[in-house]
Amino acid sequence: MGIFQRISTIFRAKANKALDNAENPNETLDYSYQKQLELLQKVRRGVADVATSRKRLELQIGQLQQQQTKLEGQAKKAMSMDREDLAREALTRKSGLTGQINDLTTQHESLQAEEQKLTLSSQRLQAKVDAFRTKKETLKATYTAAEAQSKIGEAFSGISEEFGDVGMAVQRAEDKTQQLQARAGAVDELLSSGALDDVTGTRKDDISAELESMSSTSDVEMELSRLKGEISGSKSSGQIEGGSADDSSQAPKTEGGQA
Repeated sequence: MGIFQRISTIFRAKANKALDNAENPNETLDYSYQKQLELLQKVRRGVADVATSRKRLELQIGQLQQQQTKLEGQAKKAMSMDREDLAREALTRKSGLTGQINDLTTQHESLQAEEQKLTLSSQRLQAKVDAFRTKKETLKATYTAAEAQSKIGEAFSGISEEFGDVGMAVQRAEDKTQQLQARAGAVDELLSSGALDDVTGTRKDDISAELESMSSTSDVEMELSRLKGEISGSKSSGQIEGGSADDSSQAPKTEGGQA
């Protein structure tokens, strides 16, 4: 394959792809239907033209027949007046008119046959156009439904142009959020380990944190010991008071049942 042939093939392929992308099936079907209507209109005009010619021949034949009748009458009148020469001239003209009438009759029959043929073709074309119109509307409805279904599927899958942009924006936001969270966690770990200095002074080093933790634990232990002491003292005083009451109940009773 030569270089020019390859260039031509590439150019035709790209042109074909561009035409496919630009073509709208609904518009193409409507255009085809419009062209068929125009063709049907031309056929109908042809039928009307042939019918007009046929009618014109009928008028001419009628006029010639009227002239024949007139010449025949003139011939009869001339014979009644013993003018054989005039009668002969009239009959001669009548004979000439007969030849014209025969020719026009032949043309009339030809036009009539052509008219019937065109009328039949027009009827067939009308039926074909009606069938194409029904098929066209069916195809348009099917194409529109398929196009809508395709767009819905692309929207659900996120590959459509509009929803694809939204999906990419969400993905970028999620990636950026995760990156910021990871960076914040890494900085906290570095500050806690002392690898980074806290310029605000709000953060404590590991030694201070350990000391504070030990101090807090000591305070808790002391508070717990205090609570235990208070509870033990409360129990001891309760036992002493309970013992005095038991002693009073064991005192000797009097004769009236009184203590």
